[in-house]
Amino acid sequence: MADRCAKLSRKTKETDISVGLNIDGTGKSNIDTGIGFFNHMLEGFSKHGFFDLDMICDGDLNVDCHHTIEDCGIVLGNAIAQAVGDKKGIKRFGSFILPMDEVLVLCAIDLSGRPYLQFDGEFTCERVGDMDTEMVKEFFYAVSYSAAMNLHIKVLTPGNNHHMIEAMFKAFAKALDDACTYDSRIKDVMSTKGSL
Repeated sequence: MADRCAKLSRKTKETDISVGLNIDGTGKSNIDTGIGFFNHMLEGFSKHGFFDLDMICDGDLNVDCHHTIEDCGIVLGNAIAQAVGDKKGIKRFGSFILPMDEVLVLCAIDLSGRPYLQFDGEFTCERVGDMDTEMVKEFFYAVSYSAAMNLHIKVLTPGNNHHMIEAMFKAFAKALDDACTYDSRIKDVMSTKGSL
């Protein structure tokens, strides 16, 4: 099997981002976005999905965290699409229900080539650490559209805002790892159309 890796960079007047991703990694990460809580979430994504992830972002945090988080989502989504490649032999679908103390979160993914986000979760505070909670949905929207995946995230049991967000990132990691897994029974792509 070929290495499923991607290296990308994206520079605008608002952000300068470089990303390295290995789908078949061990969960090593080097993250620096300038947003402590967001770093923590991406480190959890890397660890629990067994993805090696390097992400460095220099963003206009003097404005707010919006551009940094959204643009990191765009570049991560592009990296996922590049690393997964033609999708031959992979399961394509993945899902996980993740508990984190009082919180329960479902994530389901289809690497269909068709972008869509269904996000069902509400937060009760405006920020966790130095990250605006409204940016959680924006991040996953950017990832789903840049990676051309169906992504469903649903909070089944709400609770502490930190726990809900962390459970979302970890459930996303586990579901993506599942969807990217090779299955020896799948000889081409998992579609009657013959391509994804």
